Amino acid sequence: MEKQIINTKNAPDPIGPYNQAVLVNNMLFISGQVAINPANGNVEAKDIQGETHQVMHNLKAILAEAKMDFNNVAKTTIFLSDMSLFPSVNEVYAKYFSGDFPARETVAVKGLPKNVNVEISMIAGK
Repeated sequence: MEKQIINTKNAPDPIGPYNQAVLVNNMLFISGQVAINPANGNVEAKDIQGETHQVMHNLKAILAEAKMDFNNVAKTTIFLSDMSLFPSVNEVYAKYFSGDFPARETVAVKGLPKNVNVEISMIAGK
């Protein structure tokens, strides 16, 4: 197994003992991303749309570091603080993909890091 750690300054530093992503052979496993601005480490979004855009920008930066983009994404997992946010997150999320959407599940959880409302992880392949 060939394993490579992927980290970029264009996405937030991990807030625990993990990496932004791990590339195994041609599969990229991206840790869950929240709406932290990598420039200052703060959550600046004022609403769920802003949070979702920041999360997707963070994911895009990690994909780019691995020389991939959203077209390479095979699966995502979305964690929400409340399922009532589902339509708003879907609206923003959909704008980042062209063509076929990846497989996905969305679940509501009791809490997320930094008290955000959305966290998204991805699996992508070359």
